Amino acid sequence: MNHPPIPETPSRPDAHRDPTTALSLFASANPAGPAITYFDQTLTYAALDRLSDRLAAWLHAHGVRRGDRVATLLQNTPQFVVVALATWKLAAIVVPLNPMYRVPELARLFADCRPSAVVCHDDQWAAAIEASTGIVDPACLLWTSPREFQSRDDARVVPAPPAVTAPASQALAAVLAAEPVVGGSRATRASRPAANEIAVLLYTSGTTGLPKGAMLTHRNLVFNGRNCASHFGLTPDSRIFGIAPLFHVTGLEVQMVAAFAAGASLVLTYRFQPAVVLDAFLEHRPTFVIGAITVFIALMNRPDTTRAHFDSLQHIFSGGAPIAPAVVQAFEQRFGRAIRSSYGMTELTAPSHLAPNEGYIPVDPASGALSIGRLLPGIDAIVVDDTGAPLGPRGIGEVVVRGPSVMAGYWGKPDETAQALRDGWMHTGDVGFQDEDGWYYLIDRKKDMISASGFKVWPREVEDVLYAFAGVREAGVVGAPDAYRGETVVAFVSAVDGVTLDLAALNAHCRERLAAYKCPATIHVIAELPKTETGKITRAVLAQQLKSGWPPAP
Repeated sequence: MNHPPIPETPSRPDAHRDPTTALSLFASANPAGPAITYFDQTLTYAALDRLSDRLAAWLHAHGVRRGDRVATLLQNTPQFVVVALATWKLAAIVVPLNPMYRVPELARLFADCRPSAVVCHDDQWAAAIEASTGIVDPACLLWTSPREFQSRDDARVVPAPPAVTAPASQALAAVLAAEPVVGGSRATRASRPAANEIAVLLYTSGTTGLPKGAMLTHRNLVFNGRNCASHFGLTPDSRIFGIAPLFHVTGLEVQMVAAFAAGASLVLTYRFQPAVVLDAFLEHRPTFVIGAITVFIALMNRPDTTRAHFDSLQHIFSGGAPIAPAVVQAFEQRFGRAIRSSYGMTELTAPSHLAPNEGYIPVDPASGALSIGRLLPGIDAIVVDDTGAPLGPRGIGEVVVRGPSVMAGYWGKPDETAQALRDGWMHTGDVGFQDEDGWYYLIDRKKDMISASGFKVWPREVEDVLYAFAGVREAGVVGAPDAYRGETVVAFVSAVDGVTLDLAALNAHCRERLAAYKCPATIHVIAELPKTETGKITRAVLAQQLKSGWPPAP
């Protein structure tokens, strides 16, 4: 099918010619200023520079060169940042992998990206060794402990030492403590990466088969890092709280790279644990945070959470999944702070759209969708129909995006790249529209649309209605095969702690607010909804479990 040409839309004049690398953003940060606070200890930018120099020298001595991949299996620790910087100093590529992956998952990803070195936590040593057999030289595996770079060892979140002992000779700590070799890593900087070289290989969450590795360039990282720092008003005095995992695009870009762009500091607590996060809010007084909406729901669900916990935060943003207006309203009423919306994806190097830092965010009266915001400077977006033709204001279709933040393609997958990137436009797979004032709204993912008796049902519209019912903590909606209707709507909800949901009242609530074909035929109450590592509810898992006969009939 030949798609009609998509018209040009305004861009910032220099948007496509930013020559700076991600490494130079770090180099221009505040050397004496705090870069990372990890529980009770702080590292300066100068210390990060020194430590990453030492690791870069070790990697170079072990054969890592320009374009090679260095895989990480690390949570939100200072070591993640050190490894990323060291890798970039060699013009090599960081491959952040989820540290919760098991051996079969790791083996598939290692076989796909063929890393030259791997850095993991000590409790993953055995899995990393097994998964990398025949791919990575065992001498190029390093381990590190989350109990380093701090002395608090908070048992609520920091794991105890593992039973399996990794060899002391391959400890990252020993590498970082070693005296640098004369003429070592500094000499490797002659191969400083170019703006169009790949900086990061980020695997997108795949529900079936092997996830695709999105290739993000240094230009991608720098462009969006600067955009984020500018939009959020970040300065060297800003303290960014790292709720999102650094191995995910939001954590990597909007937390780490944006901090480099502003010389700001990053507060890390290994991984998200609500009680630990609340204590850290009071101790470190962060000024900015971004995370999945389920993170803020979890914090709001705790009876001991107060307004004082959020007093220091100048901006609270959420992304990764649509936000129910009822959740935003409940959060603001309780804590006096507004959650601002955003939109992005791995292939876009995180956000392409952000709500303004202040003021009203409109809600579409027809769908009930909260706006995802407006376009960031230098990025173009348009809504197209099924033939690829652009639609006017309020025309519902697929959102496509173009600009310096769009990925270079998928690693080793030319066909998938050609399908996603057409004439420079990233086809997001998200359905939405733009209004007359430049606000964008998402209806849902194209692949999640439910066809009930020939009518389109967008799950997020039903989910927004469920969230508006008192006592519903989280909601997920999927389609189930139906011999008569083709598909029928099925909802999964979890309840606020201590609440027993009245399903008859919840069904009546839906019937009052939704057309009959949109109302859930069945509502299942479960303890927890399945989520990705960043807290995004996974409808695909719910649909698969439903097909397998779960949950059992009451």
